Amino acid sequence: MTPRLNLAITCFPTVGGSGTIATEVGLAMAAKGHRVHFIARDLPARLKGAAHNVQFHEVVESASPVLLQSSAYPIALASKMIEVAQREELDVIHVHYAIPHATAAWMAREVLGIRAPRIVTTLHGTDITLVGIEPNHLPITRFSVIKSDAVTTPSQFLKDATYKNLDIPRDVGIDVIPNFVDAPAQPLLRGSRPHLERIFPGIPSTEVVLFHVSNFRAVKRIHDVTAIFEQVAARIPCRLVMVGDGPDRAQAEQRLKSAGLAERVAFLGKLDQFNALLAEGDVFLLPSETESFGLAALEAMACGIPVVASAVGGIPEVVVHGETGWLEPLGDTQAMAQRVLSLVEKPAIWTEFSQRARQRALEQFQRGPAVERYEAVYRRVLATR
Repeated sequence: MTPRLNLAITCFPTVGGSGTIATEVGLAMAAKGHRVHFIARDLPARLKGAAHNVQFHEVVESASPVLLQSSAYPIALASKMIEVAQREELDVIHVHYAIPHATAAWMAREVLGIRAPRIVTTLHGTDITLVGIEPNHLPITRFSVIKSDAVTTPSQFLKDATYKNLDIPRDVGIDVIPNFVDAPAQPLLRGSRPHLERIFPGIPSTEVVLFHVSNFRAVKRIHDVTAIFEQVAARIPCRLVMVGDGPDRAQAEQRLKSAGLAERVAFLGKLDQFNALLAEGDVFLLPSETESFGLAALEAMACGIPVVASAVGGIPEVVVHGETGWLEPLGDTQAMAQRVLSLVEKPAIWTEFSQRARQRALEQFQRGPAVERYEAVYRRVLATR
């Protein structure tokens, strides 16, 4: 009988991809009988209610006036890791996102010495492609990754970018463990649209509905989403559902208002669960500047929704061009709009793409195999303890 693990997970407590995957991994490990401790500033978005074998440990920053003008979170996080590791006798601390989480884990390990748990770091994208390579972050990001006992990424693209952007030695191994969805649980009913009808009262059952989900930051290119929608709306009656929030939302709302399309667009803000709504749509738009993986696109595919996206980053590892969706050059909104029309104007083609998208999610990106690979990483680093 394999021994039960005592695992801690640190992530951002938001609805973003890194927090979602981290929480789902933790819950799956708890369901397998392991003890799981979430150490974070706030309760992770998907960690609602009590769960067997799961504890939450809040990181509280100092209220000292001396520290008000500085971010004391990494120090507070490291201190909480030390406290939990000593009291619970942790085996592994699994951190998601390089800075400040991997840095805090390294600090905790230095204090704990030979009694320290092993550190597994999962990189998620902007910690390597944007934030982590800023001159004021690069040295500590590189150091924290190298000092981890194991490193994982969700895509081959991000693995290659980590070696290149951080100048990581090739003898530092990186495991590629794709992100995942619990595909069998996704709704697949077509025809009736109860969720969309609450958002767009009286919407015809045949009217095309496009979807976009993101944090509405510049890298997501929200202006491209609206440009695609405007071009499609000029050809056929359609609607757009925007899930999420962020700095580019106001500009997008103003642009759609100026184009006379505001009433045909719903901005729903941040939603923890939206798959039942997504399953009632027709095409998912992801014209991002870069994506380390594209979890939102995978969630759409699991619901049988074809994807039209930029051919960048890790997206081609998820969306198969010409089979589960279409991938076009970055910024080519005209080509993307044409791809949307090619799908929705021919129901038979849309059905083929929908079925293949769903099948790929089921066969390649299931939760069970991914969690088993994470557990294998935990046991591997413990074997060298």
